[in-house]
Amino acid sequence: MATDLVDGPDGRPRCPWGLSAPEYVAYHDDEWGQPVHGDVALYERLTLEAFQSGLSWLTILRKRDGFRKAFAGFDPAAVAAFDAADEARLLQDPGIVRNRAKVAAAIANARALVAFQDTDGDGALDRLIWSFAPDAASRPVPVTLADVPPVTQESTALAKALKKHGFVFVGPTTAYAMMQACGLVNDHLAGCFAR
Repeated sequence: MATDLVDGPDGRPRCPWGLSAPEYVAYHDDEWGQPVHGDVALYERLTLEAFQSGLSWLTILRKRDGFRKAFAGFDPAAVAAFDAADEARLLQDPGIVRNRAKVAAAIANARALVAFQDTDGDGALDRLIWSFAPDAASRPVPVTLADVPPVTQESTALAKALKKHGFVFVGPTTAYAMMQACGLVNDHLAGCFAR
């Protein structure tokens, strides 16, 4: 059976993207595909996935500490209170990706999350996102990278639900990338030690 797995320097088989840079090795081995819960953690992942759009994920990983500092540790209430001066500050911050639309989306999404929590309580985003986790038994285990879809019915539905709650910059592809990153789906290739 053909596979895209590659052996790392430690001899363990990995998804091929998980070996291209030290940051990717750590992210692949310890984080990607592991369940993430909590509104703050999920808001962070959603924000970072939106910032990644059109860029290399490696760029985001290398700036992750800068993002955390710039966005108040991804505290939704703090980011929701950002004003025009904060937005201008962010657009001058070399520690993050300085994209006006993405910065505005991060602030808008924090406001949407706070409003969502006001009506549905703490954990509202967690409950919403995890309600779209597909049944693992119904998903074939990917053998090659070509077996990993960029979008699924669940990610399309999740993007629609997030938009209904006022979130922006969350299309089906971004939603699926977040689902992969947060462990709603396990897209580690068959035979990958992290699976």
